[in-house]
Amino acid sequence: MKRLLRSPLLWTLLSSVAVLVGVTAWLLMDRATSRGDALKTGALAGGAIAALYGLWLNDRRRRTEEDRHEIERSRISDERFAKSIELLGNDADQVRVGAMHSLAGLARTRPEYRQTVLDVLCAYLRRPFDHPKFPSDTEWDKEKKAEAERERLVRRAAERLIRDILPHTGTTGPTLSLNLSDARLDKLGLLGRRVGWFGADRCEVLTYLDLTDTQLSGKFLLENATIHGEFVLTRSSFERKVSLVDTVVSAPVDFSEATFVEPPSLEGAKLATGSVLPRES
Repeated sequence: MKRLLRSPLLWTLLSSVAVLVGVTAWLLMDRATSRGDALKTGALAGGAIAALYGLWLNDRRRRTEEDRHEIERSRISDERFAKSIELLGNDADQVRVGAMHSLAGLARTRPEYRQTVLDVLCAYLRRPFDHPKFPSDTEWDKEKKAEAERERLVRRAAERLIRDILPHTGTTGPTLSLNLSDARLDKLGLLGRRVGWFGADRCEVLTYLDLTDTQLSGKFLLENATIHGEFVLTRSSFERKVSLVDTVVSAPVDFSEATFVEPPSLEGAKLATGSVLPRES
């Protein structure tokens, strides 16, 4: 009985009947209104109540269906993410690349995954990695060189996808961060991208770190790092603290092409001959 009394349908029917009777009685008080017209108008008023209930019921069903679809999408996304993480440990380089592209696709369609996917790709670049072009004591034979070159291509794919996931300079929205501390990088170019916090302490860069047209809204920490190639700062914008303490760069760096909110810390940094220091503010 209590359940019946709480039923929206019961109260809708009672309200509809009450409106029908009330409107009809009110109109019959006017002698100019015929009984037929009064009943017709009362029925229309009562029917309007029932129609409103129907609209409310349809909207409720629609929202329930949308919630169900969202739950299903989240479940599928979680499964896709977990499977891609598992495949990153596969021995085949093409499988690892495919897993990275799957993660990047997930980041594009589900914005809440973007920072997580970036963290995973950065973590992959922190995995132990050696290559004949990196200084090392490894004795390289033909098989080891081929394996290292395949892994290098996988890591390049990760670097490209990191750039693709980051938002473009000048756009609004959530700020994404990069943690590349202790990573071994090859060609990381963040051209025209917007980055929050950037941490790459103790990292090693083989070919280049290109920040052309990059907007860095968080701290930029590149301490005790080694860049064997180029460090490009063309039209880059640093909006917080910049630290290159004890960093070594083999190619000349032109700091005058970048904009700094405060002078970068270069204590102990070793820059190649021909480098241009930041302009005095």
